[in-house]
Amino acid sequence: MRTGADLLIEDAPVIGRSLPLVERARALTEFFADRAARNEELGRLTDETLQALQDGGFFGMWIPRCFGGAELSPVAALEVIEALCYADGSTGWVLMAAQVGMGSAAAYLDPAAASAIFGRGHPIIAGQGAPNGRAEPDGKGYRLTGRWFYGSGLLHADYVHTGGVVHENGKPRMLPGTNTPDVRIFILPIRDVELLGNWDVMGLKATGSVDYAINGAYVPEEYTHPQQTRTPRQGGSLYRLGISGIGAICHTGFALGTGRRFLDELAKVATAPSGRPQLIPQPGGGESFQEQFGLAEAKLRAARALARETWSEIEATLAAGEWPSVRQGTLFRLALNYATSAVAEVCDTAYRWAGGLALRAGTMQRLFRDMQAGRQHITTGPNILRECGKELVGLGEGKVWGGRGLIDPD
Repeated sequence: MRTGADLLIEDAPVIGRSLPLVERARALTEFFADRAARNEELGRLTDETLQALQDGGFFGMWIPRCFGGAELSPVAALEVIEALCYADGSTGWVLMAAQVGMGSAAAYLDPAAASAIFGRGHPIIAGQGAPNGRAEPDGKGYRLTGRWFYGSGLLHADYVHTGGVVHENGKPRMLPGTNTPDVRIFILPIRDVELLGNWDVMGLKATGSVDYAINGAYVPEEYTHPQQTRTPRQGGSLYRLGISGIGAICHTGFALGTGRRFLDELAKVATAPSGRPQLIPQPGGGESFQEQFGLAEAKLRAARALARETWSEIEATLAAGEWPSVRQGTLFRLALNYATSAVAEVCDTAYRWAGGLALRAGTMQRLFRDMQAGRQHITTGPNILRECGKELVGLGEGKVWGGRGLIDPD
């Protein structure tokens, strides 16, 4: 599989590495937006889109500095993803999915394994972390078998990030001294993965998030790490967030960028001298439209304010050398859930007012479809919101956050 370094695309822009990553992302808005339709036709990102992400240093966003990455702070990373998703949801989604896999592998793998993967570059790692696999111990490693769905960004990957439960003597192996199964993340070359396709979806069509299977592939111990670890072996305090925290930044940025773009597109339609939908017969939209537009703007800004406040406080905690609290874990999950639900409402409103213009193929239709796809992700399900409410009303004493909710500490 070709990496970005192998692609020679003449029309890919050169963005100065001296610019902060968020400024590079904003500078590429038009470039990525212009390729969104072609991305969808292909069912994956175009080569020039991948080249621009590579050249801009985006695939090093959450790689530790010891491997030449940016090790970007939470708030800055949120803004980068927001900017990329403003340009094209699929481009931003591929980048964010890869950063979860790449950043966690670079931080949590054994130093020798991490150096072998990232010592000479930043190969793309993507996949699906749900523990659908069964791992049987075999010498100094495991034999991994399983089938996974929705491997985010997998068509662009050099390695797969995938989850499984270690089994011994026909049953799950427990972590020492606990009743908790040994759930691990496995990193293995894409050649050991059977790509099953089945990315027949309404939105985020260009992410290449196919189903896949692994059939007894050997994975050395050092190429695995506990799924819920928050203790980095490389890198700084950023990685105390764990996969759940890193993933929450990603999905929050996606929602905010998508919502901002949809409202900006609707404002252009409402103020156009002609060609407006029947619901907006006059320039500016009229009082009813303006009332609803103002409310949608408030929802989006409120969601963004909550996210920035939450992540700014967590960033300060990390900078002080401390671990994020259980309450902070609640708040970043709450911020993600609110951003997703609020922006989904914003997109519903914008879609209705845009009428037939949003019904036809184009930017607004794609934004609507992408948001409907993004809101289906498990991280924004009602169970997580209920768990947030439980902790907020004081029923989480003595609990910690696990992958799907509040649990007893080991």
